Amino acid sequence: MASSTIQGLRSVALEVPDLDKAEDFYTRIWHLDVVAREPDALYFRGTGPDHHLLALHRGPRTAIRHVTLRAHDEDALHAIARAGLEAGGTLAATIGPLADPAGGRGLLLRDADGRLIQVVTGDVRHAQAPDVPDRPVRLAHAVLNSADVAATRRFFEQALDFRLADLTRIMAFMNCNADHHTIAVGITDNNALNHIAFVMPDLESVMRGGGRMKDAGYAIEWGPGRHGPGDNAFNYFIGPFGEVIEYTAEVEQIDDGYVAGSPDDWKWPPGRVDQWGISPPPSARLKTAQGEVFFVPSSA
Repeated sequence: MASSTIQGLRSVALEVPDLDKAEDFYTRIWHLDVVAREPDALYFRGTGPDHHLLALHRGPRTAIRHVTLRAHDEDALHAIARAGLEAGGTLAATIGPLADPAGGRGLLLRDADGRLIQVVTGDVRHAQAPDVPDRPVRLAHAVLNSADVAATRRFFEQALDFRLADLTRIMAFMNCNADHHTIAVGITDNNALNHIAFVMPDLESVMRGGGRMKDAGYAIEWGPGRHGPGDNAFNYFIGPFGEVIEYTAEVEQIDDGYVAGSPDDWKWPPGRVDQWGISPPPSARLKTAQGEVFFVPSSA
């Protein structure tokens, strides 16, 4: 199921109105570490080798700048540039050196609906280290809403060589490596950021993270539970700027033998919204927040 050009998901860049508040939340409560600072930006790492998982830039309101994927190599960047144009996208930034602290070379691809996907290779990575209990390791996936899911699916398939892993009545799960999904497309009436999922080292950490967030005044908006597609355990929250964030663990690993499911394959019995059958439905607050953070018109 591996993409010929994309290795995986590295990071997500957002704009937020208060960097001091962001630093306090994402270090003290969410358990990331600041790895780099700029006058108007903060970069947060997990315990894994990615330079950063989350970049927060100062802006007038909460918005998403771009999702950053890592390419296999420089040749893959050139293949993506060609394929992206052929798939109906535009190059918001052509291949060249990247100015953020992770460095490397990359491009910025915009799809027909304004989603911005940065693709990088040769960026800085940290030395591999053991997982740390109760601290995020890496990103699991980013979910992007779409008012035209078929067109968005085609773009990720044609421009970035993703594959469909599973399709439910509310989401298309897109695969590029051993993780069941790296990008998912929410079937909605908008093109907002649905949520960002952070991999925790184990189920215990997902649960302890839920307790820590509740202690800090951030309710569990959905969970704890275990999803169908992806088989991952989850707790969902609304962050301090209205962004939806998820702690997850035990993401299903798949290979070329995995058969994509259809909506008929992913139906729950009445009253159930996860495999365990213990999670209440997503809160109304969560459903609203999943449609309120949009891409900025342009970013670099």
